[in-house]
Amino acid sequence: MTNWKAVIIGFILAVMVKSFFSQYEFIGLLIVGFITGYIARSGALGGLWNAAVAGALGTIVSAVLFILAATVGGSLFGIFGGLTGFTLSGISSLTAVIGELIYYAIVMGITGAVGGAIASKNKN
Repeated sequence: MTNWKAVIIGFILAVMVKSFFSQYEFIGLLIVGFITGYIARSGALGGLWNAAVAGALGTIVSAVLFILAATVGGSLFGIFGGLTGFTLSGISSLTAVIGELIYYAIVMGITGAVGGAIASKNKN
């Protein structure tokens, strides 16, 4: 049921939206979800699933990159650096990461379903 080509492309695009276009995050996620669902070409349910998986992977990788950047940045300045900073930033941002995970999966999943439905109509 998972089209890994579509998921990887959606994952890369989701990380790019989060990293470079964060002020347009909602619109970017809508577009990325649609693209992922359209590439999957497995109907509305398949598009929803593939876009939600891509959004979840994008959230996890973005969170890990943020924690690593905070840890390395903190260790350069001597404030909350090293393992202590990594642990503190990881624990404090766990609820935020879970919220982002759900947000990305829902937003990308909805438009992924639309993209998958349109692609399955065009396929026949």
